[in-house]
Amino acid sequence: MRFQELARVLRAEMKKGVVSPMADDVFNELALTVFHFQCEANPAYGGFVSRRGVEPSGVRRWEEIPFLPARAFKSAVLVSGNPSSAEGVFRTSGTTRGAEVKGEHHVVDLSLYRSSLLPNFQAHLFPNLVGKCPVLSLLPSPQDAPDSSLSFMMGAVAEAMGDETSAFFVDVRGELDSESLCSVLEEVSRKGQAILLAGTAFAFVGWMEWVRARSWTIQLPEGSRIMETGGYKGRSTELTRPRFYEELQEVSGVPEGRIVNEYGMTELLSQFYEPILGGAPGVEKGSLPMLEDRYHRGPPWVRTLVLEPLSLDPVGPGEVGVLAHLDLANLGSVAAVLTEDLGRSCHDGFQLLGRNPGSEPRGCSLAMEDFLASRGAGS
Repeated sequence: MRFQELARVLRAEMKKGVVSPMADDVFNELALTVFHFQCEANPAYGGFVSRRGVEPSGVRRWEEIPFLPARAFKSAVLVSGNPSSAEGVFRTSGTTRGAEVKGEHHVVDLSLYRSSLLPNFQAHLFPNLVGKCPVLSLLPSPQDAPDSSLSFMMGAVAEAMGDETSAFFVDVRGELDSESLCSVLEEVSRKGQAILLAGTAFAFVGWMEWVRARSWTIQLPEGSRIMETGGYKGRSTELTRPRFYEELQEVSGVPEGRIVNEYGMTELLSQFYEPILGGAPGVEKGSLPMLEDRYHRGPPWVRTLVLEPLSLDPVGPGEVGVLAHLDLANLGSVAAVLTEDLGRSCHDGFQLLGRNPGSEPRGCSLAMEDFLASRGAGS
């Protein structure tokens, strides 16, 4: 299958939503088809697979597909096809090798990204949405930050699910307009409309510092919710997660049970959410796990492995290892991505435990060495 035909097949699967899991045999067949396509259409990835001693025709299960270190997106243009055909380029923050080195994810088909992000977002943030609601983002707009995958995501969400009051409150310089945000929150709250607040934890901490200095608080209408992503370090403070949520609840009136963490990567076009809202799959109605018991789950077109950091072999149930994701939405780049994040399998997803506190996991380092060697840049 070529790209457009595969994209049509994947869109049809994504259109089914995230309530029902994809059958293992269906996922396996699609994963192998995408793998074979990428080995042929993506020379950088195909060279890495060969360097790892894997013959594509001999791979029978998706778990056997070589996972490429996410750091490789900083070292090569990883496009399955013609790089000039990419409709967008998303860039990482560049913190791993210095601010001047940013990973680039060239996205061949932005509509496939929308098809992946929208049903997953709705299931976990708007499981019972009727009509549209204000989507207020503590982020720059997609126009001001065209290389931000998160801004693109929230732009697509606002377009599909947001009403006319939806807006972005970070300018092109990265400055949060807290005064305008508070003004809109007050205006919309007077109408009794449930609100979605979305942004990075860093932005929320900065906003809370601003409003606390002015003794400003609000009780957002019932049904309002918050999506936050990232760490909890602010301009001058670093909060624990329980304290961060406690302060968010004090300032906004949104209870802890309606604050959802999103885990995503620039290198992946699918996201992972905590399934805590009542209508989301995987959670019994009325139940609310403790913060330490929460976990993340991906959509049916993603599978996650927890791997031993040195050998990259799967670990036992409940054991800690390095997370590796196979995301079929990454059709136009590389679907099998090895992260440096630690986690353990849990229910129908995984618990995210953060980055490795020491050096890069040895297995990731060796895989990266193989990638560079396959590119003629290392040995």
